[in-house]
Amino acid sequence: MKVLFKCFALLGLAICSTFAFDATTEDDGGQVIPLRTHSIYMPYIDQDLQSRWFDFGADAVINTNKHIRLTHDRQSQTGWLWSRLPITSTNWQVEFEFNIDGQHPTLHGDGMAVWFTSERAKVGPVFGFIDRFEGLGIFFDTYANSRHPHSFPYVMAMIGDGKTEYDHDFDGKKNEVAGCEADIRSKQVATKARITYYKNTYLEVKLQYKAWDQWEPCFTIPNVTIPSVAYLGFTALTGEVSDNHDIISITTNNIVSVPPRSYKPSVRQQDPSSSSWFGLLFILKLIATSAFLGVLVLVYRMYKNQSNKRF
Repeated sequence: MKVLFKCFALLGLAICSTFAFDATTEDDGGQVIPLRTHSIYMPYIDQDLQSRWFDFGADAVINTNKHIRLTHDRQSQTGWLWSRLPITSTNWQVEFEFNIDGQHPTLHGDGMAVWFTSERAKVGPVFGFIDRFEGLGIFFDTYANSRHPHSFPYVMAMIGDGKTEYDHDFDGKKNEVAGCEADIRSKQVATKARITYYKNTYLEVKLQYKAWDQWEPCFTIPNVTIPSVAYLGFTALTGEVSDNHDIISITTNNIVSVPPRSYKPSVRQQDPSSSSWFGLLFILKLIATSAFLGVLVLVYRMYKNQSNKRF
């Protein structure tokens, strides 16, 4: 009789663990492997005043105790920071801390950008990088060249095909794939951006600027593909207006698992057959659990009757 009880106990644990497994894996995030080749932290440079994995140039200056300053709060400056190697991972995440501030409270600019492009370390008019680029550019635009229905600063994405020019006069509105308003300038809290990319699935941008570890969704682009060989870059530009544009740290990870199940692109709909299958599976589990409880009660009564007969 004790053996029978043990068997039913194991059966019950198996059923319960099945329900628990479904609950915990539904929203599991991806496992990551750090990419040291595309990450940089203080003091940024070695004893030879060089970085093993990054190059910097133009007006960029490194303060080993604070930041990599792409531009000072001065007119007509540009600076850049580029990885020496391309990102070859299929799925990845880049999180970086940055700071944008200056002396003037209202007249400031022009902004900075993060790049995932087939070319690197070239100076140009698009936030310090070349026009007609191939790849992805995410712009942190702090100065409006024309009127818009949204406020500035404004964070937007552009996917370049190597031929299309950036729309300077209207702050890239003709090129915008997605964007959001974000008050990222002169903040007391550390300002950060987190870019997550799953090839052919989606690219997501989140920002931290309101409170520590409070990530605000900026935008998600479904079905996006960037060049398989893409360099990671950061650039900034000032013109008649200016700002300090600083990079404090960059952390890049290779994502080795599939996209989270919680992500559902707006262009896709749930498969009805899949819903029916999961509904049927739930009913079968419910029936199995009920049967188990019924048999357990029956066995308990049989055991109790046998015990009474002995006495």
